[in-house]
Amino acid sequence: MLPLQITALLAVAAFAAGLVDAIAGGGGLLTVPSLLAAGLPVHVALATNKGQAAFGAVSSFASFWSRGGIDRKRAPWGFAFGFAGSLVGAGVLLVVKPEPLKPVILVLLVLAATFVAWPRKPREGSAHAWAMFALVPIAFSLGFYDGFFGPGVGSMLIVAFVLLFGDSLTRASGNAKVVNLASNLAALMLFASRGAVLWRVALPMAAANAAGAFVGARLAVKRGDKFVRGVVLVVVTALVIKIALDLLRR
Repeated sequence: MLPLQITALLAVAAFAAGLVDAIAGGGGLLTVPSLLAAGLPVHVALATNKGQAAFGAVSSFASFWSRGGIDRKRAPWGFAFGFAGSLVGAGVLLVVKPEPLKPVILVLLVLAATFVAWPRKPREGSAHAWAMFALVPIAFSLGFYDGFFGPGVGSMLIVAFVLLFGDSLTRASGNAKVVNLASNLAALMLFASRGAVLWRVALPMAAANAAGAFVGARLAVKRGDKFVRGVVLVVVTALVIKIALDLLRR
């Protein structure tokens, strides 16, 4: 059993992760290394991370939804296929290691950062005619990725919704929470059914994560695109550095 002070520090990391996740994704960059540093085995750390992150995903989704920050026509499709993709991805994670994905994800994150950094006027309501059809494979594939590996999925969802539907960054951040909620719930269900989640650690972290997500979602809606762009760039840059360092250490 982890000492109380370690659990308290993990809760602090979870609050920060929930705040960042609600705005730009990437909260796992804080919580997964923290759980590993606490001495948890890799598979337990990943499963426990989903156990705490799911609560933050519910909180940020509810905040965006209540403030009209989510497209309600898209939501059922994004949720259903994000859930299905994550369930498959989490199942694959139990038998296959995610390391071979890292070079591909590194390239995608650099492209995402470049796109987000380039200022543009939002084109709200100017979705491509095929956007709703494209939503299904995008939600499924990024849901799969989140269940299997996860870093940067929030940022990639934001970019996808800006490109496909002409969302502003703030609106895209809200719509990304639908797929993110689904993928977290699906992976959590599978990991919990295998007894891999360390609940005595996950629950205190979950409460802190949900509080951070509550604050983060309101900041995103209140502060707007410029704020969201800055947070996304910081998160993606940190992810790029971390994954690049991981590759160099191999």
